Amino acid sequence: MPPSEKNPSNELEALEAKLDLLISQYSQLKNENKTLKTKQDALVKEKAKLLEKTTQAKTRVEAMIARLKAMEHE
Repeated sequence: MPPSEKNPSNELEALEAKLDLLISQYSQLKNENKTLKTKQDALVKEKAKLLEKTTQAKTRVEAMIARLKAMEHE
């Protein structure tokens, strides 16, 4: 059927179907984005905690080394 003879009702139905699909995809992406942001926030917090623990461990090791060197010179 040539484009000039297409049924407007069929075109409208096809457009509605495409719109429904887009809305569905949008909702899925919105939910996925929310989940990813939540995971990212958790990972950022975990990274901060790990950096703090690393800094504390480094400070303790440096203090132990300093004490050992002091003992060595006694």
